[in-house]
Amino acid sequence: MTEGIYRKKHLTSSQVIILGFAGVILLGAFLLMLPVASAEGVATSFHEALFTSTSAVCVTGLAVQDTGSYWSFFGQTVILALIQIGGLGVVTVAAAVVILSGRKISLMQRSTMQDAISAPKVGGIVRLTRFILLGTLLAEATGALLLLPDFCKTFGFKGIWMAIFHSISAFCNAGFDILGTKDHTFVSLTGYMGDPLINIVIMLLIIVGGIGFMTWDDIYINKWKLKRYRMQSKVILTTTVWLIILPAIFFFFQDFSGLPMEKRLLMSVFQSVTPRTAGFNTADLAAMTEPSKAIMILLMLIGGSPGSTAGGMKTTTFAVLVFNAFATFRNKEDAGVYGRRIECQTIKNASTVAMMYILLFLCGGIAISICENQPLLNCLFEAASAVGTVGLTLGITPDLHIISQSILILLMYLGRVGGLTLIYAMFSDKNRKNAKLPTEKITVG
Repeated sequence: MTEGIYRKKHLTSSQVIILGFAGVILLGAFLLMLPVASAEGVATSFHEALFTSTSAVCVTGLAVQDTGSYWSFFGQTVILALIQIGGLGVVTVAAAVVILSGRKISLMQRSTMQDAISAPKVGGIVRLTRFILLGTLLAEATGALLLLPDFCKTFGFKGIWMAIFHSISAFCNAGFDILGTKDHTFVSLTGYMGDPLINIVIMLLIIVGGIGFMTWDDIYINKWKLKRYRMQSKVILTTTVWLIILPAIFFFFQDFSGLPMEKRLLMSVFQSVTPRTAGFNTADLAAMTEPSKAIMILLMLIGGSPGSTAGGMKTTTFAVLVFNAFATFRNKEDAGVYGRRIECQTIKNASTVAMMYILLFLCGGIAISICENQPLLNCLFEAASAVGTVGLTLGITPDLHIISQSILILLMYLGRVGGLTLIYAMFSDKNRKNAKLPTEKITVG
């Protein structure tokens, strides 16, 4: 009998992650098409349902229908469930179900979980998954309790649902809001631009959700003993702080000059935090200056941290490229930070991911500009928001034609599954040959 005829073909971890996200997106789209999902009790078109489901699972926040006024309680619940699954990751949620059912997790499943949450090793992956689930529940519940007084004061009993929805949406870096009405759609948090409690709680939820599960684990185990942190956690925390402070200073002096000092400070910091894939906004983004929009595009492309609820090419990718550039400037052979050398393979991966995101962003923005005859900057902003899974918009997404919205759907999906996950799923290394070609110099720069 031919050897290997009965050999089972297993999907790689990357392929499982990609197919898992696609399956949940399609399921969500079919549920949102049901008449019960809309406030008017009418069936939603497949394309609009698919766009909304993709945006929710990919924790983006871009919308073609206002979430607060168009969708019913059932529809909003479906969207919130999709946000939670997308934020934690399809594999993590599936693993949680297996753990709660008491079944054993195979080595293959553990390996897939490792890839899904960017864990450094397979060992202890079940403990880490439990830690992630409990940490998520604690963070979201705390956020909801803190938001409760303000929302209940404005909306009464409905404020409970408002607090829960916006806490989960913020922690998962989704950017969906249900504050819109039929008369005022797509308002996000503009009505709370001067409310310190709402601003601070939402920003903290965004940051905590975006720094990554492994960073949580480091903080939980080592507390304030920073020297014991993994190099990755140190890089994530340092990069996150600088990516909040520097843009906030820029926005403070570039925009919002006519506002009182407290509101101006809150809006500057909030607009610095939210592009890192959260999608809420307290300012009219279309009214911001073009240099500020350009800064926000850069922040949207960088995104959050690996193994987090956020998207984008990741803070570590950006940091590794910066460290490598500094090493080149100083004529050093190896890039390093915090007394550790960064592997060449890591630098290659960072360069590949950055190139992929930039190409997707540019091609998507240019294609939308051609299709819609819109200013290129506006289209690049929407493309960066989609591929970075952010959800910020200059207001053009609901008016785009189906082709342009389909481009945004593709960008959201590719941005969420991750650059390396996509590359590894497409190009398996099973048939890789170890032979190396001869080298020849090529001049760059």
